[in-house]
Amino acid sequence: MIRAVVAALAVSAGLLVGAPVAGADPDEAFAEQLHTYGIYGQKDFNAWIGKIMRKRLRNGHDADAFASAKFVHDQLIKGTTTDQAWQFVGAGIPIYCPDQVFVLQNAADRSEP
Repeated sequence: MIRAVVAALAVSAGLLVGAPVAGADPDEAFAEQLHTYGIYGQKDFNAWIGKIMRKRLRNGHDADAFASAKFVHDQLIKGTTTDQAWQFVGAGIPIYCPDQVFVLQNAADRSEP
């Protein structure tokens, strides 16, 4: 299941990069996307986790999307699934760090049999 989620996120993230979002609040857009995955919680908290994820990817603390998904999973409420953690990463990267979209593609490539 994770393989399918990662592959779908890599494709959708590629489509989202550069999409015009004139005047849109990125934190609000992120919260709305998370809600489509059944991920709720305070908008500011989820945005904060997304921004920390960005910092961890950019400074090399998380070497790849797998490490980011583990970090995110550890931060979200108890009962959050692994798929939801990946969905969070897949939604957050295009919004908060579009320059890191390649990590999703690398994860999809690594997940293939």
